Amino acid sequence: MKSNRRKFLQNISLGTGSVLTGISSLASTPKERDQHSTSIPATPPRFNMCGYAAPKLDVVRIGVVGLGMRGSGAVERLSVIDGVEITALCDKDTSKIASAQKTLAKTSRPKAAEFSGDNGWKGLCESNIVDLVYTPTPWHLHTPISVYAMKNGKHVATEVPAALTIDECWQLVETSEKTKKHCMMLENCCYDFFELLTLNMVRNGLFGEVIHTEGAYIHDLSRDFLFKKNAYADMWRLKENIKRNGSLYPTHGLGPIAQCMNINRGDKMDHLVSMSTGDFTLAPMAKEMATKDSFFNEFVDKPYRGNMNTTLVRTNKNKTIMVQHDVSSPRPYSRIHLVSGTKGAAQKWPGPEKIAFGHSWINPEELQKLYDQYSPPIVKHIGEIAKEVGGHGGMDFIMDWRLIDCLRNGLPLDQDVYDAASWSCVVPLSQQSIDNKSRTIDVPDFTRGGWKTNKPHDLSLNGGGTTKVRKANG
Repeated sequence: MKSNRRKFLQNISLGTGSVLTGISSLASTPKERDQHSTSIPATPPRFNMCGYAAPKLDVVRIGVVGLGMRGSGAVERLSVIDGVEITALCDKDTSKIASAQKTLAKTSRPKAAEFSGDNGWKGLCESNIVDLVYTPTPWHLHTPISVYAMKNGKHVATEVPAALTIDECWQLVETSEKTKKHCMMLENCCYDFFELLTLNMVRNGLFGEVIHTEGAYIHDLSRDFLFKKNAYADMWRLKENIKRNGSLYPTHGLGPIAQCMNINRGDKMDHLVSMSTGDFTLAPMAKEMATKDSFFNEFVDKPYRGNMNTTLVRTNKNKTIMVQHDVSSPRPYSRIHLVSGTKGAAQKWPGPEKIAFGHSWINPEELQKLYDQYSPPIVKHIGEIAKEVGGHGGMDFIMDWRLIDCLRNGLPLDQDVYDAASWSCVVPLSQQSIDNKSRTIDVPDFTRGGWKTNKPHDLSLNGGGTTKVRKANG
């Protein structure tokens, strides 16, 4: 049976499928969306991308699409990694391209080809001067760019979340499998130092069997970002908070704990429930801003998403995950990062990071000994350099360096397309649960059974670790 999921879903929504009948063509109600959105024929993957090692690329030619806050920083970091050529730059705003060209010049890099306009990214993806498309764009472009790049023979590194709908998640999976091109979501929090420490401790059994984890993205963006005119082009991120009510940005908290629980590699997310508070800050803020500046009039009396969202996931092996999202309440930043096992626990937020093997947290001296013993090889190899280069304390650079080192040495990536899909699918599934009064929603198995035999990603640098880092002036 040929897998054609989109046609399958279309048939169901039109009322012609054998599974459901009488559903309108738009599937416009929450109940209807819930009924069919996670369905897929029981067909095996075209090719299992978990553990896949693509042919080596001695030099990784990179095209960066989107040169705003995240993209400009990526150009800075990537330009100091040996074995990298930034060959193409793309943004609708040509002034951002010019700024990125200056960054390349500072590191003695040649000028990159330029692509602009609403569809400039298509030209970049089609070009023969790019091996890897790196895309820190607004969320709604992540899947279209990633799919188009893979279809044009490029590996993809996309910012988070990788997809906004279940259909987009399957597009990423099916395209990666068909083209045998990597699709890595740039989940930088998986490379933070404490997260890497706890992951290696989990692998070494120090926490016993991990039974519950918690992650979050709690970061008040309201005044300094969401309602700031020059923060996000065309106010796109504020608009995302109008369209959707759910866990809009789950992967920073979810990614590291999913790795600790071997999601897609020995276990899988089975089902979830989600609940949000009402909105108590964004609508009042829009009215306040509009009284001072008519620019904000269009944002008054809009249905903003709830301030705090809490999503609970149960895995196939009867473990639980809690993910929270709140970017509009005045409280300290937190990703929580709690790992709880049968022998101990770890937690980072609120700081400082701490570990326990009983009723109390160990002292700082004991924690330092654990850092010395269990920080994985990548931290010992590139950690100090990463802190100098920067990017959220160094985790961004560790992520970029590791991606390039894997591509250059023909190694599997730490995150594959199944991770991108399963971590991102919390966005639409949380919305569906909320639309249905927090009812249970099944989580699709994007590995189509592969999770039962897929192996956890390798924390060693075996076969790699060869990529050097340049100084700012070459």
